[in-house]
Amino acid sequence: MVVGGSRGFGLGVARAAREAGARVTVVARHPDSADGVAGDATDEVFAEKVLADTRPDLLVLTAGAAPEMRPLTEHSWESFSVNWHQDVRMAFVWLRAALRLPLPAGARVVVFGSAAELRGSPLSGGYAGAKATVRLITGYAAGEARDSGIGVTAVLPVLTPGTTVGETGIRAYAQAEGISRDAFAARLTAAPTPESAGAAVLGLPATELAPAYLLDADGLRAL
Repeated sequence: MVVGGSRGFGLGVARAAREAGARVTVVARHPDSADGVAGDATDEVFAEKVLADTRPDLLVLTAGAAPEMRPLTEHSWESFSVNWHQDVRMAFVWLRAALRLPLPAGARVVVFGSAAELRGSPLSGGYAGAKATVRLITGYAAGEARDSGIGVTAVLPVLTPGTTVGETGIRAYAQAEGISRDAFAARLTAAPTPESAGAAVLGLPATELAPAYLLDADGLRAL
């Protein structure tokens, strides 16, 4: 199951899983495939029902909001906190549902965060802090899941062209530097692609997952 599997990294994971022969369920507000389930990823009742109905052996959480890009002085609390209400809540809702069900022994849960938590992102308001919290609660869930035989980890991709969040950041930082979008994107030689991200997630070990991984053009690196 890929939550947010209709675009970006989620779409890359869903395609890789299908190509490997898996039966994939995509959760999105507006899924565009026959195997899609439409719903709000921050809705607790929805998450619990979908997981109970499908009991996936791999749950990948990639959904989240594109941050509003502006200097701190131009943010309101509402714009600054968008990713706290979306990304953090989504991770909390699905991790809690996976543990309370629980998913079958041997299942894995992979939560996409962001390398912005390691490097900062001054124009994106609370985005980097929200992603740091996503990683923290993923770690909490990993500890609680261990006795049930469920593996839980976080994946932190670097800024990546071709994804909604990546393009939002690229265009904002390019404008701030007074250069074109393409000139800024050309610097991102270490960025993965949605396709390579999908292959990397499917290649994660079934046991002894690291607490988190950095994802770049070279694949996954344990943190």
